[in-house]
Amino acid sequence: MKLNIKTYYHSKDIPDNIKGDNFFHSKEFFTICEKTPGYQPLFFIAYENERPIGQLLGIIRKSIRKFPPSLIKRCEIYGTGEYEKNYPQEDIFKELLYSLTLTAIKKCFLIEFRNLDNPLFAYKHFRANQYFPINWLRIHNSLHSKKPEERLSSSRKKQIKSGLKNGASIHIAQDKNEIQAFLKLLKKYYASKVRKHFPNIKFFLELVNEYPQTGKIFIVKYKNKIIGGSFCIFSNDNAYLWFSAGLRKSYPRQYPGILAVWGALTYAYDNGYKHMEFMDVGLPFKYYGYPDFILRFGGIQYGTRRWFRFRWKWLNRIITKCYI
Repeated sequence: MKLNIKTYYHSKDIPDNIKGDNFFHSKEFFTICEKTPGYQPLFFIAYENERPIGQLLGIIRKSIRKFPPSLIKRCEIYGTGEYEKNYPQEDIFKELLYSLTLTAIKKCFLIEFRNLDNPLFAYKHFRANQYFPINWLRIHNSLHSKKPEERLSSSRKKQIKSGLKNGASIHIAQDKNEIQAFLKLLKKYYASKVRKHFPNIKFFLELVNEYPQTGKIFIVKYKNKIIGGSFCIFSNDNAYLWFSAGLRKSYPRQYPGILAVWGALTYAYDNGYKHMEFMDVGLPFKYYGYPDFILRFGGIQYGTRRWFRFRWKWLNRIITKCYI
């Protein structure tokens, strides 16, 4: 099978026949990132003759690290792309991976593949391109066999009932002012998270306004004040909770952080999505409170990995010896 790999840097150059079910490797996501300050999308399409049979989208963004103080560029890829059925995915991915690595490593310091459905997928191809793996956690809730409330821990059920009883409410944001007010709250919350990256507010506004069926914001209110909420992506049969926050210290009796997740979960279930995945849960060898918080909603925790590649070959070799 002879493949031709084309790289696209601007949405206007991407052909209209490039379609798919995976939002993270779509022309729509490319367009949103293209409009977001600090983001530079790269789209790699594999063609057999003139037919597109595989696509891989990488997003280069600025990463400001407080410890130590530095500004670098990194390329992030969510998953391993999307492919036409009845084609050998790993063979196509091999060519896409090579092209992405060759292009992105000239533009950024670090490349990262995250949110892999199969941690063993294309292992030899990643290693051949000098990537190294790091074990990671993944948590998702099944929504296709039981109602969300049937999977809750007893303490979580009480907290949700108590929060609603004490005057909190949950709804999908639609008003522009309400969306902007919540995003300011979210940005302030994530400002203290050293490891977390928070995109420019334009990223959220573009997604919610241009693709309202794909990007949704769930608002938690108490006495007409926004006290929490969450941001979700809906792609194919899955929902992805990307960001969530709640003023739990100021409003402990309303449980805003819990209701923010609960609103997204119930919406995903009511609209027929099969799973809810929680993005960026954390490392398996360091304790974080977030995984424990999420698991009380009835989720399943399992191990996966992320693949990394630094521009500096000597640094890659050192880290590879530590993890492989």
